[in-house]
Amino acid sequence: MAGAPSSSGSLPVIDMSPLFDASRSEARKLVARDIEQACRDTGFFYVSGHGVPDALLARMEELSHRFFALPREAKEEMDMARGGPAWRGWFPLGGELTSGKPDRKEGLYLGTELGPEHPRVKAGWPLHGANLWPEDLPELRGVVLEYIDRVTRAAHALMEGVAESLGLERDYFHRAYTADPTVLFRIFHYPAEPEPVDGEERWGVGEHTDYGLLTLLAQDANGGLQVKSRRGWVEAPPVPGTLVCNIGDMLDRLTGGWYRSTPHRVKNVSGRDRLSFPLFFDPDFAAEVPPLPNMAVDEDRAQRWDGASVHAFSGTYGDYLLGKVSKVFPQLVRRVL
Repeated sequence: MAGAPSSSGSLPVIDMSPLFDASRSEARKLVARDIEQACRDTGFFYVSGHGVPDALLARMEELSHRFFALPREAKEEMDMARGGPAWRGWFPLGGELTSGKPDRKEGLYLGTELGPEHPRVKAGWPLHGANLWPEDLPELRGVVLEYIDRVTRAAHALMEGVAESLGLERDYFHRAYTADPTVLFRIFHYPAEPEPVDGEERWGVGEHTDYGLLTLLAQDANGGLQVKSRRGWVEAPPVPGTLVCNIGDMLDRLTGGWYRSTPHRVKNVSGRDRLSFPLFFDPDFAAEVPPLPNMAVDEDRAQRWDGASVHAFSGTYGDYLLGKVSKVFPQLVRRVL
């Protein structure tokens, strides 16, 4: 196949454990150096030492398989339209668009659990609120919320490493953008695909970049993630004990293009159902995201996969995110926002 990806020997594995200990200054400097190299190269790397137990991930895989095996009627009880402005719940195969084309996946949208008493929920802020949980699988709630907590902790630590890699104080991003981060979590199910007919390309998710600061991804053993490196498309297969980390559009914007968000895509060619678990760690919904001080902006429109510069907008991160979401779920936007 033209443009077929090569095997990934180029995505580094970084032990991030020193980032959890402020006293390990020399070890942290080495981690920051490795982060800089990875962000300047592909914008993708694996992290070990992230603090997420293997047993927790295994339990989430088990429960996720059980959720997607539920009758359609049970999943429709959690349809995203029922989540209202909070933008939570289930969508069916083909229900999400990338570059205007339906993805070959179904999924469950989740995020930070906020009750009706929270000020932003009271005010009707989009993407803030309670998750929807399956009545037939009550165990899923506790497992997902624990996973979100642990991965969010890892993301905060990684952003300290990113700050140090840029010569900033380690708490720079926390103070400026992520004291109250936008945390969105997805459980995606890519069904086993038949052999393509007449060379038809069937993408689980087409080429795209992520919107925010960092994405931390757990994937099952079936693979399928592909990354557009400078050397062409490469596979990012599962590596036991690691999460995949990639930088998003807002870190690209903050650094003026010094760190680029990298296009990636998914095709399930394993012959088995595939699960993936991306957590998107993003700026506060209300934060504006200008380039960092003393960062020259490298205009990127011509180089971007979608021809849209991450530097060419004004407003808050929430404004940016809602503009992107409206293209992914256009019908749902009209109904709930």
